[in-house]
Amino acid sequence: MNPNEYANLADVETRHWFYVGKREIVRRWIQRLRPLGADDLLADCGTGTGVFAADYMSTCRVVAIDDHEESLVLASQRLGPARVMEGTCTNLPLADRSVDVLTALDVIEHVEHDRDAVKEFSRVVKPGGLVVMTVPALMSLWSDWDVALHHFRRYSRRALLDLVPREHFDVAHCAYINVAALPPVMLVRTFRALTRASDATPRTRLEDRIPPAPFNAVLKWSFVFLACQRLIRFPAGVGLLAVLRRK
Repeated sequence: MNPNEYANLADVETRHWFYVGKREIVRRWIQRLRPLGADDLLADCGTGTGVFAADYMSTCRVVAIDDHEESLVLASQRLGPARVMEGTCTNLPLADRSVDVLTALDVIEHVEHDRDAVKEFSRVVKPGGLVVMTVPALMSLWSDWDVALHHFRRYSRRALLDLVPREHFDVAHCAYINVAALPPVMLVRTFRALTRASDATPRTRLEDRIPPAPFNAVLKWSFVFLACQRLIRFPAGVGLLAVLRRK
């Protein structure tokens, strides 16, 4: 990411419905499929500012991994230097079969060779352990937000599942998330794409603005509820969640 994006992220991610909701969704799926205890190890790959890893500091052993200087500084301030390691998704500084749960939250879209990242995840996770990934969905939603964050791609459900080596993983869950936000996001991004060429004025992205508290709470509730239910598999959404169990 651009260095200033870390400052933007640190400013909003503890309050914005999207970031708070995403962390809660992942925590719920981990608790449902592989609850963590004091002796277990959670590795947060592409940790950003370390907020998600910090959520687990009182639950289990934690290691936060990133390869950007800005991230390493912010994560070390939040977690302590002993819990932060420099490394990439395709070259993790972890031993084989040493991790109980590995998380990569909106990470592999930043990796040019994303299939190699998933193979590396399979190397470090113990049999019976989990890999939990979130990614942005649908190339039709590609926008200046993706460009600013240095994304290589957005995913369809099929494209994400095609990365998974089935000899190493069972797919415990894979579904579109952030489905309620899809219609307004499509409208806003289409409008911005149409007006960008004629408007050179810098604009604050909606993704950086925290809505008024009641609206923020409703958006978070909807995001979490729809992503954690199992009755309906939605055909599209702004993001995707995949939970893989290591064989």
